[in-house]
Amino acid sequence: MSKSVRCGTVTIGGGVPISVQSMTNVNSHDREALIRQIRQLEDAGCDIVRVAVPDMEAAEVLKQVKPQVNIPVVADIHFDYRLAIAAIEAGADKIRINPGNIGSRDRVKAVVDAAKERDIPIRIGVNSGSLEQDIREKYGGVTAEGLAESALRNVRLIENMGYDHLVVSLKSSDVGMNYRAHKIVAEKTDHPIHIGVTEAGTVKRGKVKSAVGIGALLLEGIGDTMRVSLTADPVEEVLYAREILEAVGIRKPKFDLISCPTCGRTKIDLQKLTEEVERRISAVRVKPGLKIAVMGCAVNGPGEARDADFGVACGSGKGVIFAGGKIIKTAPEDEIVDELIKLVEKK
Repeated sequence: MSKSVRCGTVTIGGGVPISVQSMTNVNSHDREALIRQIRQLEDAGCDIVRVAVPDMEAAEVLKQVKPQVNIPVVADIHFDYRLAIAAIEAGADKIRINPGNIGSRDRVKAVVDAAKERDIPIRIGVNSGSLEQDIREKYGGVTAEGLAESALRNVRLIENMGYDHLVVSLKSSDVGMNYRAHKIVAEKTDHPIHIGVTEAGTVKRGKVKSAVGIGALLLEGIGDTMRVSLTADPVEEVLYAREILEAVGIRKPKFDLISCPTCGRTKIDLQKLTEEVERRISAVRVKPGLKIAVMGCAVNGPGEARDADFGVACGSGKGVIFAGGKIIKTAPEDEIVDELIKLVEKK
């Protein structure tokens, strides 16, 4: 089990539930836009939000934003150690730095001392796009071993300065490299690990890479906090991160919707029916983990529908509705959703 650190009101590591993070993409100088987006992310289920602090003006805006939002805010810092110190003084709950691009050891030490004084964690962020030159030369380019060495080197650097409130992050857009690097680091440190696949791409492509890359790590027991990185509205990152956690069984979903992919035996518009069930169930208050099956034919349909809390096994223009493993009634296609929702609402 990893150590735990406290990021504002959220504990990272130590066996607590994995926290979901995202990052704002509005102008860091726009106070109102930042507040609005952070609140949107919180409403979507984001636990921790990261904000870029590229200059002193952004650090001042961060100071104004912090009292207006509820979730912990991480200041993302590159190149200028003074920005890290300013962000800490502005009330950041955690800072994210790559010690390799902050400058001399004395400058890194100044940042560490400021974090120590406020008792906030430091996230050591190593990325395949900014790997140190000496490590690139050692391994002949960017490799999993190089990413792991960089992360562990920077961990030791800050530990030797007398501070261990750390979170380790190492990311690559190459899913296989990302997985291997995390495996190496997880075996050699007990600091909490922030996982993700960096620069995963658009929603369509990024979701696939993130599901495979993050899901594989989670199933190995690696990861204490996570972000799905998409070229999209950050709210999409949060929603999909929560879906990944649900898919691997770490978070219990509001409901589990089972539906078949359809084939030539299907005699009903199952796609439309399933989408309508999903939309309607989302608006109903249900016991977490409710299992609903919407099936399109007689092969697996009756069995899946019977095994679910509620289900429907469809035939030609009609469906047999189940509840608690028992047949309740048969409904015509245009009444299936209404009848199913009525049963769910009664439970």
